Amino acid sequence: FVGDDAERYWMGAAQEAGQAARSRPGGVDLYVGGTEHAVLHLLYARFWHKVLFDLGHVSTLEPFNRLVNQGLILGEMEYTAFRAGDKPISASELRDLSEEATESGKRMIAFHKQSGEKLIGQRVGEDEVEKETDGYYLKAHPEIRVDARSFKMSKSRGNVVNPDAIVEDYGADSFRLYEMYMGPLEAQKPWATRDIIGMTRFLNAVWRNIVGDEESSSIANRKSQIANVPIPGALERQMHRAIKKVGENIAALRFNTAIAELIKLNNEMSHLREIPRQLAETFILLLAPLAPHIAEEVWQRLGHPESLARHPWPEYDDAKLVESSVELAVQVNGKVRDRITIDTDADEATVFAAAENTAAMKPWLDGKTIRKRLYVPKKLVNFVVG
Repeated sequence: FVGDDAERYWMGAAQEAGQAARSRPGGVDLYVGGTEHAVLHLLYARFWHKVLFDLGHVSTLEPFNRLVNQGLILGEMEYTAFRAGDKPISASELRDLSEEATESGKRMIAFHKQSGEKLIGQRVGEDEVEKETDGYYLKAHPEIRVDARSFKMSKSRGNVVNPDAIVEDYGADSFRLYEMYMGPLEAQKPWATRDIIGMTRFLNAVWRNIVGDEESSSIANRKSQIANVPIPGALERQMHRAIKKVGENIAALRFNTAIAELIKLNNEMSHLREIPRQLAETFILLLAPLAPHIAEEVWQRLGHPESLARHPWPEYDDAKLVESSVELAVQVNGKVRDRITIDTDADEATVFAAAENTAAMKPWLDGKTIRKRLYVPKKLVNFVVG
């Protein structure tokens, strides 16, 4: 039920009369699909392509240059508490936690490590638990750890997330950004609707920085803060680093780190009274592949009649990727007492002199003997005093 072209789509369009098959461009640069693709469709496609290669009809041994298996997005985290009679039992005291099928559905069961007693789990809400470094604990019993895990989305489990509802509540760009920001593309990760608000706040901040806050009671905040002014030196270097990192991360499908770089740059922009036009336009071009709808809107509000898709990708300047100065933490006996900014090429003597002779350090060094000076380049200075 598929046409000839669809059956061999990876080899490109059908050849014209007299055109040699071996000279036709073909092959897929990037194939993104779940792990099942490797043993289903791709298995047969690769087999027949290799047959055609052996017969001399195609010039490449492999039809797909790169395969990426995206990780599964699981349902919302589910929390299960256990009791032995009226006594709550911590998950750390249990073994063999698993699901058990019943007539009414599935439930979590476990066995007590000491007594071997079979315990039936009880679902608890997200508002009943609190996250700690080593797991989730009941708010009512802070010493009791609950079992927390996510499961594959399914209608039978009732944990399917409807994308239409998410777009309706948060917008398509927030939805896109959240999916990409959840973690590495190949990683399996749990869905958490409550976390999408972070991406909404980021986009709102971008809008306020570049367009202005139209709903603000302050007239100054309603107006766009864009100006034809030079970019401050440190921020200009950060912009060029962002161009480099965002471009590289998108090409490598590291969308989460690309978004993180844009969040950092936007945070720095929020401290400016006026946003340099070059900085604003560069930022929007970098944001466009990740949040295309708001990027296109802001681009037009910046005075561009044509789509930003017609504008070239920003280029970075290698000379502006290097930091000319660096901030160091200044410690006394291992505790941070001050921070200084020095030239990156400053020698140790200059660094120690700058660190010692600040007003903040006088109470910690005056009248004391400096027994040792330690300098960790680009990180910290530590004075051991006695």
